[in-house]
Amino acid sequence: MNKIYFDHAATTAVSKEVFKAMEPYFCEIYGNANSQHSFGQAAEGAVAKARKQVAAALNCAAGEIYFTSGGTESDNWAITGAAYANIKKGKHIITSNIEHAAVLETCAKLGKQGFEITKVPCDKQGIIDLDKLKAAIRPDTALISVMAANNEIGTLQPVKEIAALCKAAGIICHTDAVQALGAVPLDVKDLGVNLLSVSAHKINGPKGIGALYIKAGTKMDKLIVGGHQERTYRGGTTNVPLAVGFGQAIEIAVRDLEKNAAYVTALRERFIDGVLKEVPYVRLNGHRTKRLPNNASISFEFIEGESILFSLDLAGIACSSGSACSSGSLDASHVILALGYTHDIAQGTVRFSFGTDNTAAQIDYCIEQLKTIVERLRKMSPLFAEAKTEKKLI
Repeated sequence: MNKIYFDHAATTAVSKEVFKAMEPYFCEIYGNANSQHSFGQAAEGAVAKARKQVAAALNCAAGEIYFTSGGTESDNWAITGAAYANIKKGKHIITSNIEHAAVLETCAKLGKQGFEITKVPCDKQGIIDLDKLKAAIRPDTALISVMAANNEIGTLQPVKEIAALCKAAGIICHTDAVQALGAVPLDVKDLGVNLLSVSAHKINGPKGIGALYIKAGTKMDKLIVGGHQERTYRGGTTNVPLAVGFGQAIEIAVRDLEKNAAYVTALRERFIDGVLKEVPYVRLNGHRTKRLPNNASISFEFIEGESILFSLDLAGIACSSGSACSSGSLDASHVILALGYTHDIAQGTVRFSFGTDNTAAQIDYCIEQLKTIVERLRKMSPLFAEAKTEKKLI
């Protein structure tokens, strides 16, 4: 049985081109990038190239790119670093109620340290309410953090408009662009943000490496002290192979973005249209068109998403119930609940995310499997039986 991977939002395979670029820096060019001898200088040259590649992809200066261990660390640093460095402006932070846990839990931690956190709601399609965001801004608001694209339902947020509000009010603007990288254009000058988080493993790069864009002049606290790496802001020996891999991956992702986006969008539309047509009592989560090219979040009424996942896995199809970072939790997705759905519907949600290695034949196979699986699970569902008895089905 051939395996089908529909979980590209969780992670992607390292491409052969990226792996080839990284390989020499494990065993051949192995110097410490901060050493002054030729071994170290060779490694530093590779890191400098990677930094320029990331900067070029985001349209910023290389000196505005700081390597981290990934998107979660970038989010943590962006929020905590900006909050404490700009504490004289105030201790009020605004975010949305559908952010990734890396943002929400960092804000919650700051809330226990005397900061005040406001979560702005989204509409039923998962887009932040700009009017409510405007109303939430206060003289002591120091930071606003809203993601570029939601990791569960794929909705794209009006980051450019949010950044303009921040600039007018003298507020630091951060966006988590981990899911958006390689899927939609990201130009930090056009967006107008102060801080932007990205990660390599979503774009066929290695796990364990990410970056934080920090606009020149933005006040930030240091992340890790005890070393001069990352211009003293993040101490610790530079991970040269992973930095090289990130640089190569982001260059390829931006180069092929338009072609890849068109391809996976066609797969997404084929999948969404097929599921909505062939499987009854389902809901597409998020905006129909203002979404990531590869994302399809579907709620299947009367059954649990975990049961669907396990059944699909037995059929050779890998997908997710939501964010991979919280896949071990039995709690209903806070994102789906924020759309106004009940816990039952939220528990029946499955995220399908596609890549350029997927095919139309795989999409069709998945739809056929879903028809059979959903029908079988509903026959065992007391919720479905109750709805039939009470004639609630339309």
